[in-house]
Amino acid sequence: MKRTNYAIVFLGAGFLVMMGLFLLSNKEATLEKNKLNALEQKIYTLSQTNSIPIPDQVDFCGEKVKLDRLDLRERFDREINSFAYLHATTLLYLKRANRYFPIIEPVLKKNGIPDDFKYLCLIESNLDIRAYSSANAAGLWQMLESTGKEYGLEINSEVDERYNIEKATEAACRYFKTAYAKYGSWINVAASYNSGMGKMSAVLNNQRVNSALDLLVVTETSRYMFRILAIKQLFENPYLYGFVLTKADLYPVVPVRRITVTQSIDDLIAFAQDNGLNYMLLKEYNPWLRDTKLTIRPGKSYEIAIPKKEDLYFNKYID
Repeated sequence: MKRTNYAIVFLGAGFLVMMGLFLLSNKEATLEKNKLNALEQKIYTLSQTNSIPIPDQVDFCGEKVKLDRLDLRERFDREINSFAYLHATTLLYLKRANRYFPIIEPVLKKNGIPDDFKYLCLIESNLDIRAYSSANAAGLWQMLESTGKEYGLEINSEVDERYNIEKATEAACRYFKTAYAKYGSWINVAASYNSGMGKMSAVLNNQRVNSALDLLVVTETSRYMFRILAIKQLFENPYLYGFVLTKADLYPVVPVRRITVTQSIDDLIAFAQDNGLNYMLLKEYNPWLRDTKLTIRPGKSYEIAIPKKEDLYFNKYID
């Protein structure tokens, strides 16, 4: 009888030891899991993502847009957060703008077009001088061939002035003046640049509203003005949105001398080399040249931009 009791006690003690080991092991596993969770939580909180505060109102060309109505506020919210968190893309916009805005701004001013239209240019092309869309729109202002020709640009197999920044900006200004005479609102002018004046006039009339911001239209056009408003807000306050750039970070305006040519050039590669450049750099500063030759009709002339070699190096632009 005693032996039986000893056996029972022995088995009971063994069971308790095993349970203890199991609980200890389980506790250690739980602690380890908690440590991992804590570590993960710590890692996550090192990088915070906050929604961008929305201003009470914004403006385009002096026309105020109140953002108290839910749909307007949320459309602006979508775009400002997109630009603020698409860091690489927005950084590139800021860098390129330092090169191209100083060329665009004087042309807008000379033509009496509000300075804010430079942001429309940015939204159109991402300030990519070689931009070409699936709809065959080209250049910084993304003009169709028909629109470019209508507003005075030369477009053929050898010359495409949609890629000439100054001339394309002049053409865009002619469009803006025509549209403003029709709508009397710069917001509607800008929106019509995306949809076309014919379509803009039709939907304004059909939906019986006065502002493009109140239209039910395709997503691209619906977002268009809010993308312009948002990028303007960010450009005017880049530091508030976390974009900190030095002068060295920005792409500089490269000074050029302009050669007036009145005779046809059979070989633009040789022409580039004669002027101290390679063909790639000639096209970089004259993207409107579309072939390896340039035919010039009697009485016609072109200006070709030629940068100096010393102006092509980074150290030139650092104090």
